[in-house]
Amino acid sequence: MKTLYLIRHGKAGWSEPQTSDFERTLNKRGQKDLKTMGSYLALKGVSPDLVLSSCALVAQQTADGLLEKLDFNGEKHYLKELYHSSVESTKEIIFAQERRVDTMFVVGHNPHLQELLNSLQEEHISKFPSLAIAAIEFDVAEWNEIEKVKGKLDFYIFPKQFQYYMPKQIRATLG
Repeated sequence: MKTLYLIRHGKAGWSEPQTSDFERTLNKRGQKDLKTMGSYLALKGVSPDLVLSSCALVAQQTADGLLEKLDFNGEKHYLKELYHSSVESTKEIIFAQERRVDTMFVVGHNPHLQELLNSLQEEHISKFPSLAIAAIEFDVAEWNEIEKVKGKLDFYIFPKQFQYYMPKQIRATLG
């Protein structure tokens, strides 16, 4: 069994117009949302074996912020190939991962993450907002086998789902 978490980076700011897209950082809402989403993953007991993130600053901040909330003992890599990448090139990166990796985070950008999500499982997700997280389970032994099967969407969450109701277990971790 393999589980892939597709994670769009958090809300980024444009407070400094001279800053390139690659150098943007999380804004206040992105930082707040990161705590909420990290708490949700921690509450679910998620612990990845491998984290692959775009090397854009906002994606790195997202990956690092989520991992602060989790019991993370795995590997983490920032890849330029995940910045403005295509669905096919991201699939190639995923397919190349070792068998020993059962749970993987891929932190990146839209629109390709949403397209990737829709290509890997049956349900159609029409929106993949900032800091959306989709967990897809695959009944396979090797990552390259997911090329031939559709995964099962375990969950799909995003920060605005917690706008009006936040479970007390998550609220308690936000301090």
